[in-house]
Amino acid sequence: MTREEFEEMMTPTFLIFGEKLEEARRIANDSLSRFEPVYVVIASISCWIMLSLAWRLVCSFYDLLAEQGLKTALVKLTLTCIKLIPGANDYIKKEQNKVIDKLQASMKTERECWRSELPSAGLGTQVIEQLKAEKSRDKKWQGKCSGAVYIGGSETEGHFSLVNEAYCLFAHTNPLHPDVFPSVSRFEAEVVAMTSALFGSKHSASGGQVCGNMTSGGTESILMAVKSSRDYMQARRGVTQPEIIIPVSAHSAYDKAAQYFKIKLRRAPVKEDLRVDVQAVKKLINKNTIIIVGSAPGFPHGVIDPIEELGALALGRGICFHVDLCLGGFVLPFAKKLGYPIPAFDFTVPGVTSMSVDVHKYGLGPKGTSVVLYRDHEIRKHQFVAVTDWSGGLYISPSMAGSRSGALIAGAWASMMALGEKGYLDSVRKVMDTSQRIQKGISLIPGLYVLGKPDMTVVAFGSNDLDIYKVNDVMASRGWSLNALHRPASIHICVTLQHVDVEDMFLKDLEESVNIVKENPGKFEDGMAPIYGAAAKMPDRGTVGDILVAYMDTTC
Repeated sequence: MTREEFEEMMTPTFLIFGEKLEEARRIANDSLSRFEPVYVVIASISCWIMLSLAWRLVCSFYDLLAEQGLKTALVKLTLTCIKLIPGANDYIKKEQNKVIDKLQASMKTERECWRSELPSAGLGTQVIEQLKAEKSRDKKWQGKCSGAVYIGGSETEGHFSLVNEAYCLFAHTNPLHPDVFPSVSRFEAEVVAMTSALFGSKHSASGGQVCGNMTSGGTESILMAVKSSRDYMQARRGVTQPEIIIPVSAHSAYDKAAQYFKIKLRRAPVKEDLRVDVQAVKKLINKNTIIIVGSAPGFPHGVIDPIEELGALALGRGICFHVDLCLGGFVLPFAKKLGYPIPAFDFTVPGVTSMSVDVHKYGLGPKGTSVVLYRDHEIRKHQFVAVTDWSGGLYISPSMAGSRSGALIAGAWASMMALGEKGYLDSVRKVMDTSQRIQKGISLIPGLYVLGKPDMTVVAFGSNDLDIYKVNDVMASRGWSLNALHRPASIHICVTLQHVDVEDMFLKDLEESVNIVKENPGKFEDGMAPIYGAAAKMPDRGTVGDILVAYMDTTC
């Protein structure tokens, strides 16, 4: 059929359509002619606004449905509608304030005594005595605190004393000025090199270009890895609406990264063994995915995600893959050498592009020391910020902070050099053996069960028979500071060198606490148990978030 024949055939159809359209226009004009033009304009604008809002609601619901499933999407939609009922939102706010007041109860009296102005006359050296007095009021954490303090022994001797002395020697140094403090620059480079060697940098499978920098902690290391991956993927593949996929068990630092860097965050479920479901991760990957995450181990339950499977997935899809070793970095390499069954987790795994490793945990360095590592320099380049047009001169910075503490870097270097491989092997053997004894002991306490099969030094436990948060409150009354978890409701202990000689006391106190709760199920309503229990069950996570923000706003 020629073009002329086609046009001749379709002409009657176009004529009929035109006539119908003209008739519709005439009917519409006749109908609207009864109204003032201004009302027609207002009605048109109102309809457009309502349609726009409806479309945004549909799109938001679709995104929520795709990301969190039908159940969560329906719950959030229902709660949003409930809040529109007159008086409902005020009632919710009132109940929120009750929870906030309870959380703040112990702080209000103390804050009334806090200083709000400089003293008229300085205290001079007497301020040291005041510091000591304030420190004496802190909780006695020795041997009874989950994680937090990883060095063994007393603060005034041994490795504690060594790290403190190293810190004091470099208390006024700043690596921002490498020409003035070249020693600090050397310490940082050596800490990064020694750390990267633990994770396969010397192995040919790593590619021979592993590099990195020191940061202020695991969160900053994660922030830097995510930011660098985002910019790298934008430069490499033009991704402008980046997305990150994390296990539901991944650290909350990834939520920070998503908020700070405008990245959409998608969560993959874990399987029954509490390790991320790789197939679920695979289904979430799309053209905007820049990075996926695996933990080694995860903070809540101490299990290692399937790093090799995730690496193969990332490599096949051409995206970045970050391994979170903030907790396990200075345990897993040595545990593997000691013969513990540790799965692959480092740069010898194809597909791994970055890692975060905390020195201030099992590296036994001073608080505020971590390392972020990259497979090659091409990715790390996107971490740096270079400023060329500032009137203050040329400026380049490797991480979030400008000025940094040379004392922390020196303390980390001193810790690693003082311990050496033999020292770390010895400390890892102690904490691994202790954690296994604790795990076994918990499993023998009637009413408790261990979550999953911990690969390392974190042991999480729950109960099907009693309120585990009340057990935590009883333990707290005995001086123990454990971590409350939820989904599922549980608590965990992160075993450190502080616990090496106290596991029997811990297990004894835990069993007695369980028995107390069993015998008095209606008690302990004044502690944190009701709050944690309610937060775990509350379907509206937005309300829980509002409570946390309000609490933080009044306590810092």
